[in-house]
Amino acid sequence: MTDRETFEVEVLGRVVGGRVEPTDDYWGGTQAIIRLDDGRFTSEATKGLEEFSHLEVVFRFHLTDPTDLNLGARRPRDNPDWPEVGVFGHRNMRRLNWLGVSRCRLVKADGLDLHVEGLDAVDGTPVLEVKPWFAEMGPRGEVRQPEWVQAMLGDYYAPGKK
Repeated sequence: MTDRETFEVEVLGRVVGGRVEPTDDYWGGTQAIIRLDDGRFTSEATKGLEEFSHLEVVFRFHLTDPTDLNLGARRPRDNPDWPEVGVFGHRNMRRLNWLGVSRCRLVKADGLDLHVEGLDAVDGTPVLEVKPWFAEMGPRGEVRQPEWVQAMLGDYYAPGKK
């Protein structure tokens, strides 16, 4: 069965500041602003958001080379010590829809500027969705993952190197 339905998604805003190049690690302490489109939204859109500590953000990997798509299996970060994993066993940018999901700390909401920390998206990134993080929406039951994930992501949110 093939179901190749497509649809359009509108950009809600963009990431301003923070990093300018995507990197694999050291996103800890990275500060940026999610600037929502003031042509469509008013500050009413973010009312009450400051009550939340974290946001879940969906964004588009806009700097990814479209020829770098890999829908099959490959080794995470091309590391020969880690097993081949299919596209749905990765969280990287080499995906059919080029979408990323990040959970970051909300530092403050200032009108349509959402000041965040730990958002692993770069300056200029199109933001497609912003949702407050509800603890009740987190994982239920035991969480498991292969050992290579911890080895790969041990420094992902470590403080940035100077």
